[in-house]
Amino acid sequence: MPNKSAYLFLLFCCIVFSVKSQVSQVTLSGVLKDQGNRSAVVYSNVLLKKANDSTFVQGTISDANGRFRLNNIKPGTYYLQISMVGYQLKKQNLFVGSLTEFLDLATIDLVPDQQQLQEVTVSAKRDEIENKLDKKSYSVETISSQTGGSVLQVMQSLPGVTVQDGKLNLRGSSQVAVLVDGKQTALTGFGAQSGLDNIPSSAIEKIEIINNPSAKYDANGNAGIINIIFKKTKQEGFNGKIGLSAGLGALGIKRENLPSIRPQFQATPKLNPSLSLNYRKKNLNAFLQADFNHTPTLNKNEFVTRTYDSGEVIQQQTKRNRRTNIGTFMGGIDWKMNDQNSWSSSILFSSEKILDDGDEPFFNQNLTERRRLWQFLEDELKTTVTSMNNFQHRFEQPGHLINVGLNYTWHQEDEKYFFTNIYPTYTGLDAFKLMSDEHVTDLNVDYVKPLKWGRVEAGLKYRYRFIPTSMLFIPGLNSPLDVTAGGWADYKETIPAIYSNYIFENEKYEVEAGLRMEYVTVKYDIDPNHNTYKSDGYQYVQPFPNVRLGYKLNENNKLSFFFSRRVDRPAELDIRVFPKYDDAEIVKVGNPALKPQFTNTMEIAYKSSINRGYLYTAIYQRLADATITRIATTVPGNTLIYHIMQNAGKSSNLGIEIVLSQELSKAFSFNLNLNAYQNRINSFSVFNQYPIPTTYTSEPDEIISGSAKWIGFIHLPKQWNMQLSAIYLAPDLIPQGRIGQRFSLDVGIKKAQKNGRGEYFINASDLLNTMVIHKDILAKGFRMSSNDYYETQVIRAGYQLKF
Repeated sequence: MPNKSAYLFLLFCCIVFSVKSQVSQVTLSGVLKDQGNRSAVVYSNVLLKKANDSTFVQGTISDANGRFRLNNIKPGTYYLQISMVGYQLKKQNLFVGSLTEFLDLATIDLVPDQQQLQEVTVSAKRDEIENKLDKKSYSVETISSQTGGSVLQVMQSLPGVTVQDGKLNLRGSSQVAVLVDGKQTALTGFGAQSGLDNIPSSAIEKIEIINNPSAKYDANGNAGIINIIFKKTKQEGFNGKIGLSAGLGALGIKRENLPSIRPQFQATPKLNPSLSLNYRKKNLNAFLQADFNHTPTLNKNEFVTRTYDSGEVIQQQTKRNRRTNIGTFMGGIDWKMNDQNSWSSSILFSSEKILDDGDEPFFNQNLTERRRLWQFLEDELKTTVTSMNNFQHRFEQPGHLINVGLNYTWHQEDEKYFFTNIYPTYTGLDAFKLMSDEHVTDLNVDYVKPLKWGRVEAGLKYRYRFIPTSMLFIPGLNSPLDVTAGGWADYKETIPAIYSNYIFENEKYEVEAGLRMEYVTVKYDIDPNHNTYKSDGYQYVQPFPNVRLGYKLNENNKLSFFFSRRVDRPAELDIRVFPKYDDAEIVKVGNPALKPQFTNTMEIAYKSSINRGYLYTAIYQRLADATITRIATTVPGNTLIYHIMQNAGKSSNLGIEIVLSQELSKAFSFNLNLNAYQNRINSFSVFNQYPIPTTYTSEPDEIISGSAKWIGFIHLPKQWNMQLSAIYLAPDLIPQGRIGQRFSLDVGIKKAQKNGRGEYFINASDLLNTMVIHKDILAKGFRMSSNDYYETQVIRAGYQLKF
């Protein structure tokens, strides 16, 4: 357990940011009936007034069925005034919260010739910092420091989000489920995060962060959910947006290459044209979003020192020059068939072409002898097609609806590696070819019923996922490739699930309680000729509850409690049995015996509204069982390191967050986001089968870590806007070691013109070129220290025009 100073450090750290993604407009509905004969009271006047001063807000009349509807009502305290000839005037108090978009006032009885009800006044105020079901939404257009970059780069500028080794982290965990328009796709990975750096930000409207997902979401991802919303406008007629950004990266050499290898990339060009079109006419809406990204990068430039227990020391560099071209297209239609039924259908297509030229020299300790040079060319094509179809039936009561969704994704990974394996005495030419086809079908049925004080939700989901994969090794002279570890493997996943969720809100309390039941079957069939692994899989039936309780102390202060149980199912890449040789002497292999990681999360949060700002503090803890991680081991007699996926026992994450957003003036505001947490991994012992049976045992390990993010907004005259983002990441735990501290400064400037329809921008990421990834690994038989000087400094400029 941490000492007293560690606790003080935890209590000192806080996080603060401004978010306004709660429900801001609510639809009210109800039915008027005669108390005596229960007939509908038609054409009655229904007025909504503020409770504190009786100010008129909105009015309507009941229809032929006695039903009335009031749209776009802001959260607050009101009363209804209902009048009709022959009936007593009725006043009914009404509290409108911010947790649901629709409230059903059910049946309101009008009493003939009786004393009118006295007005009851209840006071409350709209809660401006608590998000709808803990959801925070950010418009991509407001993040000027990363305009023209990828979605992954944009997320680095969001409060509460950090990026480590190309993966998103929320509160110190990379187990984040990433959705596209509320759905899992192969573009972002089913349970993984692949492809985020390949989606241009110009295609995205907003990004949602959900730290404590409700039962309606898939149970995968213990750290939470990030939902990427593609652009689609609702403006009538023909409209669109066109944009172009260009830039340069790798502006200088952070560290010179080791001797005798090809140059590393410098001044890498970036080009991102984008086009968004939309046509809306009456009940039909058609849309198209197209983007192309040309992004050469110095993808990796890692210098490694490996020291073995025998005393041998190896100096190594891994340099990867990457050329990437990505085309992303999304198009579809929304059809309002009638007042009750609507249909939407869309196609998402992505094609990503990657060419990697890499050099990996191996020297002795003082760099006087080059023992080996491994040069490689990777030629990879990734193709993704996702079809999303949704039917919605709306009942007569507003907000009462059924959604039926049917989605299909096909993702192909066609990967070819060519190696030139150069030793002092010979040169070998090796290659391999990997082909993977992923097929995923999802059927979702969701039901929503508004209530007077909230709503109920229920639904079911069925998923079938099939991934056939094949690996062909083509050995050369004295090949280091393990050719008997190739062949084929088929991944099959079936998940039926049901859920129910209840949301309640009144003047003092908020309740969200849900339960999701999942039955998961995973079968991994392996080529019987594989030299190590046999077919495996797992199966479980598990409940995943979630609870959120909120108590409003007064108008400006609220206390909340969260509990959820979630799971991290191994991704197909985590169990893939074919050796991966993107590093000549560090071989990555999956593990078909890998099992799911289950996590319980608890959080207590306190929110306070302050003058022109917000303060949000949370203490949270995650307890994980069967923690999924990579474990490195060696084989006696050689220097190869094998990274194998394993379940490494229990781990925990205890932290504190405080959120501060403050507007100091109309010209300047800022968000400060601090996060401090204790990461702990209990002692564990694992058994690696590949390439030979090896047991690895680890003692308990823990660290106090965290992050700090400051984002400043400067609003200048004549529609000039500037954004500064400073990010600090403290040292943290990684499998069998530590990752060092990191810091970067991003800046962006925008200038609006043509009444806001046009916009110029220029920005720079890692302006000071300070981002370097340092790692220290201590494993059985060796220790390793590395620094990765990959491309982080990029300058972009561009123009966008709405029409």
